Amino acid sequence: MATLITDIGELTTNVARDGDPCGTLRGAAVLVEGSRIAWVGDRADAAAVAAVRAGAAVVDAGGRAVLPGFVDSHTHLVFGGDRADEFEARMTGVPYAAGGIRRTVAATRAASDEELRERLADLVAELHSQGTTTFEVKTGYGLTVPDEARLARLASEVTPEVTFLGAHVVPAEYADRREEYVDLVVGPMLRAVRPHSRWVDVFCERGAFTPDESRRILDAGVAHGLLPRVHGNQLGPGEGVRLAVAAGAASVDHCTYLDDDDVAVLAGSATVATMLPGVEFSTRQPYPDARRLLDAGVTVALASDCNPGSSFTSSLPLMIALAVREMGMTPAEAVWAATAGGARALRRDDVGAIAPGMRADLVLLDAPTRVHLAYRPGVPLVRAVWKDGVRL
Repeated sequence: MATLITDIGELTTNVARDGDPCGTLRGAAVLVEGSRIAWVGDRADAAAVAAVRAGAAVVDAGGRAVLPGFVDSHTHLVFGGDRADEFEARMTGVPYAAGGIRRTVAATRAASDEELRERLADLVAELHSQGTTTFEVKTGYGLTVPDEARLARLASEVTPEVTFLGAHVVPAEYADRREEYVDLVVGPMLRAVRPHSRWVDVFCERGAFTPDESRRILDAGVAHGLLPRVHGNQLGPGEGVRLAVAAGAASVDHCTYLDDDDVAVLAGSATVATMLPGVEFSTRQPYPDARRLLDAGVTVALASDCNPGSSFTSSLPLMIALAVREMGMTPAEAVWAATAGGARALRRDDVGAIAPGMRADLVLLDAPTRVHLAYRPGVPLVRAVWKDGVRL
């Protein structure tokens, strides 16, 4: 089955050309065959392409914008319970602390597989409706061997990008036995989640895990064949960025508090700095300075960090608007970060761009340009979404 999308007013390909990282084409068309992009070109040639591919379904974009499906490289979608009361308290001045994670751990442990699976399905539907076609899901709300294993298993039902985050916080029952908990994470817990996971992550932060503990956990994950990523520099200055780069991590996420050395280390590495502005929106922390990173040559991604405590949103269009308004990014940079940047943070070369051979993950906006994602915040501009060539 083939689909020809024609009369595209603005096509964001993310195939750089003429100094434009977004590879923008005007008056374009895209042919999808099966699950892949087959052709990208001028709409004037679309009729000839359609004639060759007799029977192709034709979608008239009506001059609207088309861009790659969003790639959300940081989410926590498998959880139980609700923490709206914490959000309400923060809006009156109560500071955010990582300890609230333990509330979600208790609720998640008490939830059945079916309850967790139902909420997960609802959140995946939210992601799709807002243009996200590729996403990562972390464990980290079980923190026992059987609970972490089941969260990894449930996450693997909806995405291949599953991250083991047993090192989210030290659970209450191990509060006075930190070393024993780290032993559990690098031993039985890691072995239990390995069949369902691609990544290993650690929250290297005050109130969570020290740099030495974090290093040990990442090393153990890599020894088991998992790829490293890091939560770092969220609540204050720290060693998260340097730890991530030294470990060859695909990304270091948050990056709210960076010194000049952190920026220089990132600029000289292949580690992506993933910004999560939904956290700053929800916690009233300062927004990270994406402009500083971009000007230094750091690769930046945008992700939702969808979770019940610090960023309960699944909307990458909102992340784009916040990045433009609060973090010094241009609309083009923000869209690139939410598509190609997210793909780099997941080390994926089959998504995040529109070119022959890439997966046919596409978003049709009810707007003439990608700028409208920031220009019209909060408006449901996603008109249609294709995942692997199938319209959702």
